[in-house]
Amino acid sequence: MNIFRDFRSFFKIKGAWYLILGIFLYGIGTGILSPMNAIYMSEGIGLSKGQIATVFSVSVLLNMAITIFIGFISDKMKRKKPLPLMALLLCMTGLFLYMRADTFIQALIGMIITVAPSGLIMGQIFAMARNHFMKLAPAIYEIAQIWLRAMMSVGFFTGLLIGANLYVWADFKGVLIGNLSGYLFLFLLLFFYKEYKNTEEGNARTKGERFSFIMLFALLLFGCADSLRGLYLPLVVVDLFEKPYLMSYLWSVQAVFELLFMTFAGYWAMKFGSKRVFALGGLCAMITYLIYSSSPPLLVFFFVQPIYSFFVSVLYGVAMGYVQRMFHTKIGFGSSLYVFLFQMASLVGYVLPVWIQGYTPRIFIIPTILVATGILLMVIHMLFRRTKKELLTMA
Repeated sequence: MNIFRDFRSFFKIKGAWYLILGIFLYGIGTGILSPMNAIYMSEGIGLSKGQIATVFSVSVLLNMAITIFIGFISDKMKRKKPLPLMALLLCMTGLFLYMRADTFIQALIGMIITVAPSGLIMGQIFAMARNHFMKLAPAIYEIAQIWLRAMMSVGFFTGLLIGANLYVWADFKGVLIGNLSGYLFLFLLLFFYKEYKNTEEGNARTKGERFSFIMLFALLLFGCADSLRGLYLPLVVVDLFEKPYLMSYLWSVQAVFELLFMTFAGYWAMKFGSKRVFALGGLCAMITYLIYSSSPPLLVFFFVQPIYSFFVSVLYGVAMGYVQRMFHTKIGFGSSLYVFLFQMASLVGYVLPVWIQGYTPRIFIIPTILVATGILLMVIHMLFRRTKKELLTMA
C-alpha cells in the first residue's frame, strides 16, 4: 500500500509533470533514432564501417569531456536550467546538419554537434529533479527520481516502436524528424519549468554514501556488459532467426517490466542497501547472458527478458541515486559523473567488438565475465567495510 500511496504522491508533486512528460518525450525521441542511426549512416549517407565507428567514437568522447567539465562547474551556478536548454538548442542544430549530410565530414560535424552536448541534458535534468523532489517531496525523493528515470526507459522503448513505423512510412527523414521532435518538446517543457535551488537544509537531510573508486569501477564493468549486450543481441538474434523486427518486440517486453522492477529495486535498496541490490541485479544479468550463450529457442529469449529487466532497473535506477549520494553536497557533479560513467561504458562497448569475430551467441561469455568481476569487487568491498567496522567496534 505504501508503494501506491507514494506513486500517487509522485504524480501530485507540484511542477513534476514538466519533468515527467519532458523526460518521457525525450526518451521517445532517443528511441526513435538509436536503432536506425548506424543504418542511416551506412545506407542513407553511404559511410563505411570504419567511418561509422569514427563518428560514434569521436562524438561520445567529446560528450564525455563536456559532461564531466560542466559537472565541475554546474554546482557553482545559481541556476542549472540554462545548461540543458542550451544543449537542446545545439542538439537540434546538429540534427538539421545531420539530416542534410551526404559526406563523412558533414555527418561527423552534424553528429558531434548533436551528441557532444547531450550529456548535459540528462545530467542536469536529474540534478534539477533531485533538488525539486528534495524540496517538495522529501519523504519520497529517492524513489521519485527512480520513477522519473523509469519514465525515460518507457519513452525509449515506445520510441523504438514508433521509429520502426516512421521508417516504413517516411524513410530515414521521418526517423530524424521524430528524434528532432523529442528534443523540441523537451525544450518547450523545460522553458516553462520552475527550477528549485539546492539548499543546505536539503544536503543535511540527505544520507550520503562514502566515496568508493572500487564501487564506481564495478558499476562501470556492469555498464560495459550492458553496452556490449545492447550492441550484439540484435545481431545475434538476426543471425539466429533472420527476423530483424524481433528486437523491437524483445526490448518492448523489457520496457513493460522496467517500471515495476525499478520500483521494487528502489525500495529494496532503501531497506537492504544499494550494494546488495547491485549484486542481485548482477546475478540476474549473469543468468541471462549464460542463457543467451547457449543458443536457446526464440521463446526462451522472451522469457529471460524480465530477468534482465531487473538488472537494467538496478543499473539505471538505483545506481544513479547511489552515485549522486557520493556527492550529495555537489548534486550537479554527481549527476554528471553518473552520465559520464555510462558514456564510458558505451564507448568500451563500441571498441570491444574490434576483437570479436562473428555473431555467435558465445559472445555473451564476455559480459558474463565482466559482471562476475563486478560482483566480486562489490563483495570484497562489502566484506572489507564490515571487517573494518567490526575492528573499530572492538577497539
